Amino acid sequence: MNWDRIQGGWTQVVGRAKERWGQLTDDDLDVVAGRREQLAGKIQERYGVAKDVAHQQIAEWQRKASDTWFSPPAAPK
Repeated sequence: MNWDRIQGGWTQVVGRAKERWGQLTDDDLDVVAGRREQLAGKIQERYGVAKDVAHQQIAEWQRKASDTWFSPPAAPK
């Protein structure tokens, strides 16, 4: 998945980011606003990992991204 698509649809994928990095706060994710470098910085800060590890985690998460991440949730029946 193209990072530009993730950044452009950040409000739709922020829940997926919370699932992956549960220690990131809503405020952290608001600051990130889809910017990859800021996300890496917040991951480093919250998890105490090196920059390259944060970028590896983001790349892995990005590879898992699919079009379904951008679909609105199904209405309850």
